[in-house]
Amino acid sequence: MLITLSPSKGQDFETVSLSKKHTKPADLKDSELLIKELRKIKSKKLQEMMAISENIAILNVDRYKTFTTPFTTKNAKQAIFAFKGDVYGGLELDSFKEDDYAYAQDHLRILSGLYGCLRPLDLIQPYRLEMKTKLKNARGENLYQFWGDGITKSINKELKKQKEPVLVNLASNEYFKSVKPKLLEGRLLNITFKETKAGKTRVVAIFAKRARGMMTDYIIRNRIEKPEDLKKFKLGGYKFNKGLSDDKQWTFERPQP
Repeated sequence: MLITLSPSKGQDFETVSLSKKHTKPADLKDSELLIKELRKIKSKKLQEMMAISENIAILNVDRYKTFTTPFTTKNAKQAIFAFKGDVYGGLELDSFKEDDYAYAQDHLRILSGLYGCLRPLDLIQPYRLEMKTKLKNARGENLYQFWGDGITKSINKELKKQKEPVLVNLASNEYFKSVKPKLLEGRLLNITFKETKAGKTRVVAIFAKRARGMMTDYIIRNRIEKPEDLKKFKLGGYKFNKGLSDDKQWTFERPQP
């Protein structure tokens, strides 16, 4: 079983990592090509292109300028420790052991606009580049065209190593659009989290993000290899809802807090 997650806008490169083990992103050469394009963009244009504040635009123009290889623990940090946000708040990394990180390394992939398909312990440098960004490049008009079949091929390579070739998608629609389901060499299982209030059941983004992190944590800690075992997930009050699910999409629902 393989899991896909989205990255987060929030990042922390100050706090010391909880593991000394690290790896290099497989698609770093592609990242360098994107950085070359990003360095051509001035802060004002970047602000408009990404719909971000002036300060964040200036910050990221500086990040693109200072991006440098090779990556080391002095100029970069493992992705799973660098990303901070609602999804990653659902991962209780403080209580992870080294074998948990090792299992995550083999079963979790983080989809990134700049780095492609990341393993948890892959080193990254600070950046802002959402997958939906319309960045013109040598391969097309946007990042989906830039990555093409590349991310899907990376996932297929990992699916072949799994006991069961099942991809559990816990990424957002924006990021999972970089994967081509028809080319996947395994079963795709999309997971949805919903809240029920006053008789209405719906997705609430902030709750859904944290639930994605909690399910990722659950899979890693319990070494879940079979999809059926996912139905036992009950963290945060969520329960598998058979009536809202089908073969391709499983829904976990709870009363809205």
